[in-house]
Formats: sequence, structure tokens, C-alpha cells
Amino acid sequence: MKFDVHCWRMTPTIEKISAVTFRVVNMKASVQFYRNVLGMELLYGGEGASFSSLRANDSESAILNLEQGDSVSRWGRLIFHVADVDVFWTHLKEKGFDPEGPRDASWGERYFHVLDPDGHELSFARPLQ
Repeated sequence: MKFDVHCWRMTPTIEKISAVTFRVVNMKASVQFYRNVLGMELLYGGEGASFSSLRANDSESAILNLEQGDSVSRWGRLIFHVADVDVFWTHLKEKGFDPEGPRDASWGERYFHVLDPDGHELSFARPLQ
């Protein structure tokens, strides 16, 4: 009996997004923004490093890497889910940022956008109930 090994192969699938990397001009300002303003945990590097990694409070969350170099903006956006969009919007306003006002989207999320120190667009969202 001949056994065909190829018939048992599984289709390759992506399991999860491990990390996203942003190029940043000012590592100190970027680390301070993501750590101190957004409350992310610094996993590696820091204000004086050329490469840093941060993560949201959820240990299953993808890692955000910051790499020293020429910044590239208008590439797309990074979307964070937050517990309460309006509370997070108020938090950023109190920290001196001027994000657009929160709004409800036709696809079922409440969200707003703000730019990080290098002009990367960030979205803060929560599914509507």
C-alpha cells in the first residue's frame, strides 16, 4: 500500500500578529508617549536605545517595536482597543493632545484617531454594544 504524505499537509495559516514596528526619529519622546501617556509596558530598550519594544497590558497583545531611523508617516494606522473610548479621549486631552472627537462607525465601533510624536496615526476603538 502506497501512502501519500502530501494529502496530510495542513494549509498554512497565520496564528496571530506578533509585532508591529514603527520607525521613530526621537526614541525618548516615543518611549515616553507610549509608556507614560498610553500606559504600555516597556519590555526592551528604553529612552536611550536605538530599538525598543512595548506591549499593552494584555500579555497576548502584539508587541509594538520602535526602531530609531527616519520616520515614515501616512502608511496606515495602528488600532488599539480600549475599555472606554470617551474616557481615553479625555485622558489624551488632559495630557495636552488634541485628538479628533470620538464617533460611532458604520462597522460597529466607537473610535477616534490621534497622531504619535512621529506622525503615525493611532486609532482607539471599542465595539459598540
